[in-house]
Amino acid sequence: MKRPFIFILLLSFSVVVVSVLSSLLFYDDSDSSNNTPILNIKNKVINEVNYDTVDLDAPTISIYNVDENKIEKMNMEEYLYGVLASEMPSTFNEEALKSQAIAARTYVIYKKENNIKSGHRNAVVCTNSAHCQAYTSYEKLKKTKGEDWIKTDYVKIKKAVDDTKGQILTYDDKAILPLYFSTSSGKTENSKDVFSTQYPYLVSVDSPYEKKAPKYITTYSIEKSKFINYIKNVYPSLNISLNELDKKMYIKSRTEGGSVKTIKIGNISISGINMRKIFNLNSANFTINYNKNEIKFTVKGYGHGVGMSQWGAEGMSQKGYKYYDILFHYYKDTKIKDLY
Repeated sequence: MKRPFIFILLLSFSVVVVSVLSSLLFYDDSDSSNNTPILNIKNKVINEVNYDTVDLDAPTISIYNVDENKIEKMNMEEYLYGVLASEMPSTFNEEALKSQAIAARTYVIYKKENNIKSGHRNAVVCTNSAHCQAYTSYEKLKKTKGEDWIKTDYVKIKKAVDDTKGQILTYDDKAILPLYFSTSSGKTENSKDVFSTQYPYLVSVDSPYEKKAPKYITTYSIEKSKFINYIKNVYPSLNISLNELDKKMYIKSRTEGGSVKTIKIGNISISGINMRKIFNLNSANFTINYNKNEIKFTVKGYGHGVGMSQWGAEGMSQKGYKYYDILFHYYKDTKIKDLY
């Protein structure tokens, strides 16, 4: 009886030893849940790709400078330095900056290819951010941000533009309309739900890496009486009393991206987009809560929600995605083309 017992004891001991050794040999101290990207990008590029296939001089474009009220001729890439410095934080990761540089360049080419000159005196683009893209000259950047910023951040911005020189995004070999915005609610919007027109590459996609964005969640409160007055200024036919608000105001429908599509208030229906405009909310993705005297909006995201989320791009870059992964994710079924 003793020998079988000893044999079993030795066998059990050997199994434990092998298990421990295996754990030590194949142990990985990285946290896979934090370091492994979770987005399902069908055309994710596994190996790094060099899209720089053409080496030509950058074109000169005409720009309507709104501040100076004049049209200027400028090298395309130099113009993009000023756009990138104005449209995306220079503290962002290099890959995010590259994706923004290509989006900004594509926007100019889209305007040229479609001969869209309205609003900027027949120039290709203007410096009005509400109409085209924001732009700040080198001289103004130097004056407002200082020499130290120029030596560090401006160099970083310039490199992101230079490293993607001539590259644009295309769909069916034509420049796309590369809409972008600050922060999503965790998902982007279909273009048809925001701008009425559906572009095949501007569809709703997940955007999970931006919860640290400063405007990911914001709140806005207003007195019920003021709320009704604001609505009546735009919709005079509104018929609702203070006591009825919490019972006769409700969200009827939402978009695929989560924004409010339609909200019912008493006898009228309002789009989420119009509600955002009336109360200057950061986005149309909101919920509504009531207390005795006030209405409270809890808003997710910042911007129209269509195309590339800039904070989402930053989040993807921090997860190890390259600029082309970012662009291919937010602009579906597109390709990168090197023009010069």
